[in-house]
Amino acid sequence: MSHPRRPRLPLASGRLWTGVMIALFAAHAAAQGVIKGDPAKAQQIVTQVCAACHAADGNSPSPANPSLAGQHPEYLYKQLRNFKPQNGKPAERNNGVMAGMVASLSDDDMKNLAAYYAGQKPKPRSAKDAALVKQGEAIYRGGIMAKGVAACASCHAPNGAGMPAQFPRLAAQHADYTAGQLKAFRSGQRANDPASMMRTIAAKMSDQEIAAVSEYIAGLR
Repeated sequence: MSHPRRPRLPLASGRLWTGVMIALFAAHAAAQGVIKGDPAKAQQIVTQVCAACHAADGNSPSPANPSLAGQHPEYLYKQLRNFKPQNGKPAERNNGVMAGMVASLSDDDMKNLAAYYAGQKPKPRSAKDAALVKQGEAIYRGGIMAKGVAACASCHAPNGAGMPAQFPRLAAQHADYTAGQLKAFRSGQRANDPASMMRTIAAKMSDQEIAAVSEYIAGLR
């Protein structure tokens, strides 16, 4: 069940807050800079390390592991860095499996991997639950006015493509993975979002709302 849709403006109540957050994210992205890696140099690492969970082409076969194909390289690079302790400080993103995967990677390795997976073609995925999709569409495109939750489309685009260097691509991501990350942001287990943007949003969402928007995202393309 895919569902390409025409753009819809976010709710007015969330526009100011969303605008401020976009400005903060833009500043963060600018400080990070454009990531330029060599995909060819990542091939061996992909084959030996990454492909088992994310597939060689970045289209993960497992709902527990994120699909990486077509993701913005700046976002991929940031996540890889966040799994690794930096300058004597603990990793910003706590994940035992990924901590082991990135332990031996150099900064250039991470840039090369980011460029490699960004260059892979994402495969479309389908949403499965029509009732959840209907609720998820309303949240994704219009937010939740009563709770002050801004529309996801404001930052991640109506089609889920995201905004390069600022907001990640979400389209065709596994619903289970998306829901898991939203719950991790809600609990504070994941806290590597600039300006606490995702933690602020997820904290206001119920399990049902998270499941619905995650199901809708899975069918975006």
